[in-house]
Amino acid sequence: MTLPECYGKLQGDYDEVVSRLRSDRLIQKFVLKFLDDESYANLCAAMEAENREEAFRAAHTIKGMCQNLSFTRLGESAHQLTEALRNTWGDNAQELFRQVQADYDLTAGAIKELKAQLGL
Repeated sequence: MTLPECYGKLQGDYDEVVSRLRSDRLIQKFVLKFLDDESYANLCAAMEAENREEAFRAAHTIKGMCQNLSFTRLGESAHQLTEALRNTWGDNAQELFRQVQADYDLTAGAIKELKAQLGL
């Protein structure tokens, strides 16, 4: 799988990330590091504990990483969750969290497939 194919699977914008990072080697490095970040685990724990501040912080971090890496689909759902948690526990926070979970699974799955094909 190539990086553009990976971006297609995770519904990201490969052209945008190339315009920002300029190097497939650099893009690959940061895409693979995404799996090591603990923000998603932190978000899951905070949502389970109904800790709005920690959930907001984790969702906001995920949103920022997705913006930097042009992970469009996950970035959008993380943005929506961030806004739902900004000042209160939004009525739709759990529903938005389920969408983030689905989008994260899609994104992580594509990255894991890329990693496996690279033999890493």
